[in-house]
Amino acid sequence: MIQAVGLTSNPRKALPPAVDDVSFEARAGRVTVLLGAPGAGKTTVLRLMLELQQGRGLTYFRGRPLHRIAHPSREVGVLLGDVPGHPSRTVRGHLRMLCAATGVPVRRADEVLEVVGLVSLRDERLGTLSRGMDRRLGLACALLADPHTLVLDAPADGLSSRENRWLHGMLRAHADQGGTVLTTTADPKEAARTADQVVTLKEGRLVADQAAADFARTRLRPRVAVRSPHAARLAALLTKEARTAHCSVEVVQEDGNRLSVYGSTCAHVGEAAFRHGILIHQLADETGDMGSGAVLTAAVGVVGAEAHVEASAMADCTESDADADTDDSFDNPAEAEAEAEAEIGAEAETEGTDTTLPTPVPSPSLPFPSPSFPSPRAADALSALPPPISVRSAPSPLRPLRYELRRAAGISTGFLTGAAVLVVSALTAVLLARVGHTPQARLLAAWPAQLPLPPAALGAGLLGALAFGDEFRHPALAADRGTVPRRLGMLTAKLVVAAFTALLLAFLTIGCNAEVLYLLYGREFAKVPGDWLALTASWFGLVVGCAWAGVLAAGVFRSTTAGLAAVLAVPVAVVPLVQTAAGNTSVRTAAGLSVRLREVLLVQWPFGGERYLSAAVRLVAQPVGWALALSLTTLLCAYLFTTLRSRVR
Repeated sequence: MIQAVGLTSNPRKALPPAVDDVSFEARAGRVTVLLGAPGAGKTTVLRLMLELQQGRGLTYFRGRPLHRIAHPSREVGVLLGDVPGHPSRTVRGHLRMLCAATGVPVRRADEVLEVVGLVSLRDERLGTLSRGMDRRLGLACALLADPHTLVLDAPADGLSSRENRWLHGMLRAHADQGGTVLTTTADPKEAARTADQVVTLKEGRLVADQAAADFARTRLRPRVAVRSPHAARLAALLTKEARTAHCSVEVVQEDGNRLSVYGSTCAHVGEAAFRHGILIHQLADETGDMGSGAVLTAAVGVVGAEAHVEASAMADCTESDADADTDDSFDNPAEAEAEAEAEIGAEAETEGTDTTLPTPVPSPSLPFPSPSFPSPRAADALSALPPPISVRSAPSPLRPLRYELRRAAGISTGFLTGAAVLVVSALTAVLLARVGHTPQARLLAAWPAQLPLPPAALGAGLLGALAFGDEFRHPALAADRGTVPRRLGMLTAKLVVAAFTALLLAFLTIGCNAEVLYLLYGREFAKVPGDWLALTASWFGLVVGCAWAGVLAAGVFRSTTAGLAAVLAVPVAVVPLVQTAAGNTSVRTAAGLSVRLREVLLVQWPFGGERYLSAAVRLVAQPVGWALALSLTTLLCAYLFTTLRSRVR
């Protein structure tokens, strides 16, 4: 179950908090709905519960706060808004990436795809999915780790009636298996017919916490639904009689030939139509919507003017209810059609009205049945849920690495960036060779003296900055402390993948530039410099350092733009500072370091190790090397500081 106590958001400037002291419970085995108009604070409540937004209050999931749960994504399945995946990622690739993040077997992606009906669309891109398919994918992401609790923000928003029935059937089935379901909606009729408990919010405050039956009886406005070919005439007649009798009756003409009469009764409307000879096709006392799953208390069809309904018959209309939509995928269509024809005749089909399937009222003390699914429907829905995960995978240090590889290789952005870097580097090298007066090392690296960084270093920095993003957008990852960037294991995986990508890009850049120069200008322009070992180490260090700067900056500031800006700041801002500091006479140099180390250790360096150490010191002593080292140290300290700060909170 979920226990939310005193949830309060932080106020912004002079504005009051969006959520103020909200407390409620969502019990296991029940569907709980947060109801409120747009702006009432429903989404803010969910974000406070999931610790995605700063504020006050406590939320317990089965007795534990979220930050005390080892694997929160296996306890809570989350869907906030649209599925926040990359538009170019495939449906199956997105789920497989989340499988690696949450530590569940890869086959789980295919299981949930089959359950939500997306097997045929598993190779489609996320950006091409319709609203209904996006909702199905969102539910698949929430069910991926077999969580006990589902927290969904407006899951039925924008869905058709059929997709709405399917979604609520899945949620009901999850609750029937003992899980906890918490959703939000702005439609009180939807809340009345789909929930077991309704928590009403208004302007960020708790207004009511009621069972669905009590909510529908006390807070929904009952009405009489009428279908007639003379709807306008009947509306004018009912309005005139209400004014004469000084009664508070409101008549609203819906689309087509339908009326909604508030403040009257089924018997009164039928008597008025009988007295004036008005044909009625349907007459029903209603609480909620006439759509799928509506709570009805009567439905009477009339074939013609001679078959008017007597007032005494209408007075007995509260004895039964009807489901207004027999197109439900959980019902038997043949049986429903037979019973509907026996009830209202063939006229319902000619007029295009919905057939009704009468069901007994479970509790005569209530004016309408409790909004729950019949047991056959629930049994069918239970069989449609994905199978439970019986074996939990043990913690593995390779889990973050698998996630990062699938995240990076699942979209074409990295490949396109690498191809663009190779093309730009080759063109730049050709232009530098044509102009002349460019050192061989800069020619092979395609690094003009006018540019602060070569194209390969900029591309590596951009790829590093793109390494963060999914963890912040996807609430299932943001809620899981094992996969957010605040874990050093995840940071290490990102640094390893970024370094490998940068090294590969640096090697391919040098190779492509040398090959192009050899083809166009001959062997002289493609020859290897004499100090190639030190130059290669310097080149690789520059590219990897830029990639790591992009990774750390994007992780600290949660922005790809900030990551790329940190890469550009190294030669533009940090290098001048290092050069200024190095020009100061009080700064000592590291000359003769290897000799002094040999004198201190009193041993001979094996295999000429002092030469390699001296080369490394010379590389670090360069202005760009000092600037990169300083930037990386600063960003790493900032990353660790934010990590410790978030854990303390």
